[in-house]
Amino acid sequence: MTGPRQPDDSSATAGQSRPEGGYEHIDDDVCRSFQRSVEIVGKKWSAAVLLAAMRGARRFVDYRARIPGISNHLLSQRLRELEGHRLIERLVVPTTPVQITYRPTEQGASLMRVLHPLIEWSAKNEDMDT
Repeated sequence: MTGPRQPDDSSATAGQSRPEGGYEHIDDDVCRSFQRSVEIVGKKWSAAVLLAAMRGARRFVDYRARIPGISNHLLSQRLRELEGHRLIERLVVPTTPVQITYRPTEQGASLMRVLHPLIEWSAKNEDMDT
């Protein structure tokens, strides 16, 4: 007589798969929160704007210089969106003429610290596009 059958990782039920890497403990609310966060950063130019902020861009012209190819309109839009998500802070300096500067918030900086491994990974794998 044989003992109880052990689960076999190679035979998944049709249409079902086993979670990989310990992600099965993540509940649906966390999944939705993750999706919202990924969509903020994954929107075209958003990550580039955040990275420029972390690299020292403060004025609009600094962002334009650090993000080749972005239009003025799109840069303005992304800065407003990231400000709305509390990732970038807009500061108005009451001088003549008025100066507007942007900087990452602590929340934006913490997001970029989490994304830093992705930056390193992309540098190592930049030949993916070819």
